Amino acid sequence: MRSQFWTYSLLTFFLIGIISWFWPSFLWTLVVILPLFILGVHDTIQRSHTIRRNFPLFGRGRYILEDMGPKIYQYFVESDTDGRPINRNMRSMVYRRAKSVNDTHPFGTQRDLYRDGYEWINHSIYPYDVSELDHNPRVRIGGKECKQPYEASILNISAMSYGSLSYRAIEALNKGARMGGFYHNTGEGGLSPYHLENGGDIVWQIGTGYFSCRTKDGNFDREKFKENAAHPSVKMIEIKLSQGAKPGHGGILPASKNSEEIAKIRGVEPHKAVISPSYHKAFSGPKEMMHFIRDIRELCEGKPVGFKLCVGREEEFIDICRAMMDTGILPDFITVDGGEGGTGAAPLEYSNSVGSPLRDGLAFVHDMLVGFGLRDEIKVIASGKILSGFHIVRALALGADLCNSARGMMLSLGCIQALECNQNTCPTGVATQNPKLVKGLVVEDKSPRVHNFHKNTIHAMLDLLSSVGIKKTDDLKRKHIHRRVDMTTILRYDEIYPDLEPRCLLSGSGIPDRYKVYFRESDIPI
Repeated sequence: MRSQFWTYSLLTFFLIGIISWFWPSFLWTLVVILPLFILGVHDTIQRSHTIRRNFPLFGRGRYILEDMGPKIYQYFVESDTDGRPINRNMRSMVYRRAKSVNDTHPFGTQRDLYRDGYEWINHSIYPYDVSELDHNPRVRIGGKECKQPYEASILNISAMSYGSLSYRAIEALNKGARMGGFYHNTGEGGLSPYHLENGGDIVWQIGTGYFSCRTKDGNFDREKFKENAAHPSVKMIEIKLSQGAKPGHGGILPASKNSEEIAKIRGVEPHKAVISPSYHKAFSGPKEMMHFIRDIRELCEGKPVGFKLCVGREEEFIDICRAMMDTGILPDFITVDGGEGGTGAAPLEYSNSVGSPLRDGLAFVHDMLVGFGLRDEIKVIASGKILSGFHIVRALALGADLCNSARGMMLSLGCIQALECNQNTCPTGVATQNPKLVKGLVVEDKSPRVHNFHKNTIHAMLDLLSSVGIKKTDDLKRKHIHRRVDMTTILRYDEIYPDLEPRCLLSGSGIPDRYKVYFRESDIPI
């Protein structure tokens, strides 16, 4: 086939030469034919793609359609309600709230209310006027050992690293957090100048790579941590055990995103893929983790310290609760991430099939803390596809005190869900380190949008509370949320996730049947 290709190519050029001799203007056809000829020759010679070798030029169409398929689907095929991971209705809602334009929806719902899995909250015939509610609800985070408690907003920016996101995206998020009075979680990529220069409140996340507090051999550096934790913008410290995108797997920074500057901040070699360990070197079990929390709290002079996890093996979280009881050392907060979470690069098996979804993990963590008598001392933060006022209400009803949002905040920056976060080709300059793409993101334009999304989503949440006849988020209970199981079965959340009596897990006789198997498996020495 290759010899035939060359024969026909030479014949074509011979014919072009003859025609051009009698018709000189025909030479302009070379502008089109010559580049195609060169591509055809390259396709015939290359050895990577069989289809292109066998079908020069025409074989390229298959790969173009493969690459463009998701975009064609998103813009020309996708309905308003079936897009993944975030449908068009939700994306449009975030964009409108970020721009503070009309966010109402016409002509009724597009959802099938009789489909399995539909969820809702019932209103009251005695609603409150929304003006009667506190329009800036805050949650005080800090237990008995905390010397610098923090008053957190009910909605905040979830963990996204500099490296995963561009420096301008980090700047815009932090400036928006400062404008709205909510916090900005650094993600595990370390504490960068872009997190600090705009003065927004920071939750510094410490992952298994110990970036920004790392020794040369990758261990935890107490002095570096103490120095960075002393920064006045750093309000809380979060130890990352696992994350929803890839629980049980270390963080991933592709080599294409690991610039000289990012490598310096993280303390690693540039231009190489950075794969964080899947476990912490600073501790190896529940009791050691509690002692690490105590040490961290001392090093940061009493700022709130907590940990983040996506719930995996339930018996291991029970072991953590027992370690809290035995040592008397409690975290100030626990962030529960859901298996549906994730803005960064992750193997597909982890994104799709590892870790408890947010609602199940959140209910379990809340129940365990209540059952062990620890809930009053520890605040619970929900993180995992929090986009709307209803998502916040649902999380609070399940047991959260406040929420974090990652993808909602990315959308408010202008993210178009191009699904190229792991390729360094994000067209909006949000999730890339390519300078040509990053320059398109204007911090002064995007930071107010982050602020607006936060403000308008909080207002939507308060609107819901007032319609339900509730003035305070603390009064939200599981009974308020309903879920259709099938056409004839509707359950309230307190039936799906029954509430536990305080301290009922301290004796074997008080353990509910649904949890007994986890307690039998919880035999790891602590």
